[in-house]
Amino acid sequence: MIEVGIVGGTGYTGAELLRILARHPGVKIQAITSRSEAGQPVAEMFPHLRGSLDLCFSEPDKAELGDCDLVFFATPNGTAMQSTPALLASGVRVIDLAADFRLKDPAVWERWYGMPHQCPALLEEAVYGLPELNREAIRDARLIANPGCYPTAVTLGFLPLVEAGAVDPSWLIADAKSGVSGAGRKATTGLLMAEVGESFKAYSVAGHRHAPEITQNLKHFAGVDVGLTFVPHLVPMIRGIEATLYGRLVDASLDIQGLYRDRYAGEVFVDLMPGGHPDTRSVRGANLCRIAVSQQGQDGVVVVQSVIDNLVKGAAGQAVQNMNLMFALPESAGLESIALLP
Repeated sequence: MIEVGIVGGTGYTGAELLRILARHPGVKIQAITSRSEAGQPVAEMFPHLRGSLDLCFSEPDKAELGDCDLVFFATPNGTAMQSTPALLASGVRVIDLAADFRLKDPAVWERWYGMPHQCPALLEEAVYGLPELNREAIRDARLIANPGCYPTAVTLGFLPLVEAGAVDPSWLIADAKSGVSGAGRKATTGLLMAEVGESFKAYSVAGHRHAPEITQNLKHFAGVDVGLTFVPHLVPMIRGIEATLYGRLVDASLDIQGLYRDRYAGEVFVDLMPGGHPDTRSVRGANLCRIAVSQQGQDGVVVVQSVIDNLVKGAAGQAVQNMNLMFALPESAGLESIALLP
């Protein structure tokens, strides 16, 4: 059994991680930490876990976490980097579900997250935890930077085109929409039902902190600088991300269906839907990215539709997928859930 600790188990991502790990056949949850809720039974805060998890939240204890095989950080940005060096030194492997280790340049991190990085020396070692990109590196990693939700949907959608040099890298557009759970479990006026319901809006149009993460991914596989326009939107639903992506083909006669089919052949968590129109409810609760790709007319513009559940493939499910790889378990262990409908 893999003995795991979870730091920050009271948010939506932490709750989703608990839901998946509680039924994982190869995991024993040793500790779930929360300073504000220490001593409270987890199932009192999350009744859906009654009968599946008999643990209480505890204060973060370095010794207790140091006895784990793996520690997940489901914490706000800037938290994991304070504790990760000591955990790694004690032989514990770490998966951070926040952004502390996603960006390789500490100056870029400071610009977008408004704080200096506490352990920049670890940024180069950290493996970006998108298995469809870095599967072999993940297997041997001590430290995983779990991708953001928007970057997961956008990167997987664009990857075959960019990797093959099939589109103009200077003209990439990502028009993405997210449910409100992507903003976290917090009391914020702008996330109230009366504010979000029956409404639809773009936000962070001048620049979203996931943009440099997406650009870093695409640049790595394009081998050149990329020009990305990324605009996120908030939609009145709880879960899900839909990313509609646009690129200009270098060769309009390219077999784009074949390109995507070949790139994702054998990928259990990427479902290519030729001629389909993937919707967010088709992945709700599942660790899946569903993709459809098409062209409009003969103008060489390719349109990619990519959908994920932001809390599963966009966060907790992907983290468990990474854990499975790190500990030589079947990659789909604990992640076999079928999407919920309706």
